[in-house]
Amino acid sequence: MHTANTANPATTDPTGDHLRAEVEKLAAEAFHQHLISGYGDGESPDEYQIVLQGKPRHYSLEYAHSLLANLIEHQISLVE
Repeated sequence: MHTANTANPATTDPTGDHLRAEVEKLAAEAFHQHLISGYGDGESPDEYQIVLQGKPRHYSLEYAHSLLANLIEHQISLVE
């Protein structure tokens, strides 16, 4: 389940936009490696949704970046 990749118009911070783009790239890679079940924008501009073990979870962009980088680096699958 991949959620739509629509940019949140409320996000105007260039640094936040860059981080969001990096998180999106990592999420796509983790999804295609079957490490996560899904991903997409969170409910607020500074959040990102990652589906782990069948449950959608909302994380800060910073935490999502760290989590995804670690999953990919260590090839840890959180797919049910």
